[in-house]
Amino acid sequence: MALARVRLGPRRVRPALRLCGYATLSSGSRPQEKSGGPVFQYVGEHRKPTHKVFVWGFSFTGALGIPSFVVPDSGRKRPRKYQLTPYRLETAEQISSAACGYGFTLMASSSQDVTKLWGMGLNKDSQLGFQRTQHSRHKSYDYVLEPSPVALPLSQPQQTRVVQVSCGRAHSLVLTDQEGVFSMGNNAYGQCGRRIVDEEVYSGSHVIHRIEGFGSRVVQVACGQDHSLFLTDTGKVFSCGWGADGQTGLGHYNVSSCPVEVGGDLAGVEVQQISTYGDCSLAVSRDGQLFGWGNSEYRQLASATESTQMNSPHHLPLRGCGKVVQAACGGTQVAVLNEKGEVFVWGYGILGKGPKLSESSTPEMIPPTLFGRSEFNPTVAVVAVRCGLSHFAAVTDGGELFVWGKNVRGCLGIGKRDDQFFPWRVTVPGQVVDVACGVDHMVALVKSLL
Repeated sequence: MALARVRLGPRRVRPALRLCGYATLSSGSRPQEKSGGPVFQYVGEHRKPTHKVFVWGFSFTGALGIPSFVVPDSGRKRPRKYQLTPYRLETAEQISSAACGYGFTLMASSSQDVTKLWGMGLNKDSQLGFQRTQHSRHKSYDYVLEPSPVALPLSQPQQTRVVQVSCGRAHSLVLTDQEGVFSMGNNAYGQCGRRIVDEEVYSGSHVIHRIEGFGSRVVQVACGQDHSLFLTDTGKVFSCGWGADGQTGLGHYNVSSCPVEVGGDLAGVEVQQISTYGDCSLAVSRDGQLFGWGNSEYRQLASATESTQMNSPHHLPLRGCGKVVQAACGGTQVAVLNEKGEVFVWGYGILGKGPKLSESSTPEMIPPTLFGRSEFNPTVAVVAVRCGLSHFAAVTDGGELFVWGKNVRGCLGIGKRDDQFFPWRVTVPGQVVDVACGVDHMVALVKSLL
């Protein structure tokens, strides 16, 4: 891969690791003990947890934010193309939101510092903003190899906080608490919520657009492949972008360059959550009903249509699922979570119930035992579900992370390149608070006492 215009920061000297709460072998710098056994350091009862970021998967886009994986330093002679297990990413600020695009990552802190947004990975469409090169202030890096600040055009940079980030194929959305939604990156189909400019050059672009026209405060954003969804505090859904599969839900198959309220079966319905990543879109109502629109080539919307496309939201009647509290959809697959903490999947691909189940048009419940429920832990429940393009992730109330699906370039973080047909627990030192899934990489936000 030609690394034209690569952002590579100065070498950092990392502080020595502080080992506490578990056994470590005695080091030469410590006084030697007669037993030669392990040394234990115990965390105090009132110690506050630290918040960490772990990354894994394909590194050569720069999306993991570890420069030495791509351009080896003196201590590593060979590049590391695939990081198959979680790797700690050093961050100066506590990260509260992360999103994985198609080969890039956005991370945000909810702090009131001027710098509150960082990007890494592919930047050929300026989906990470203008990343000025060291050699010319007029040129931007195509690849950003470590977390680099993204400057938002905020009117009150120290008061406004970033609430959430979302990433698509080549565009990004940033939601703030006081100044609305900002978009950057490719706008060829209007996915950034602004006028489409013929032959616009996105590489090296300074454009970060503030999207308006919602009528009320936006509380969640979601990027599809080339479209965008927005949820307001009044429970209304807006969309813009590519609509060839009906994924905007606006009753047509054309592009839309400004956000328009979505109707269909969502008319008069208060929505609490939205989800998209490929070309299928989902919405969960406040009373636990599921609605869908867009691509249904893989039977994602089969409960409401036999067609392969649906350009307007339809209620999806789900038998035996109970009250839905969360939904996630990838490129070909869907997952929903009910109020009991149970996970249901359908669509096409590796769905999590073994190699014999590769396609289903109706919800299939994944046995709770696969997420750690047993007679010793009878109350274990899943609290979050996520989808990458071709894999799933689930977080339990105990902070454990389970993954399954296509292990594209090691994106599952399970220490091997094989696909995973059942949920498998990812070994992460701490409690997983949230996780973001991409095409071939993942990011986990972890709370740890160590």
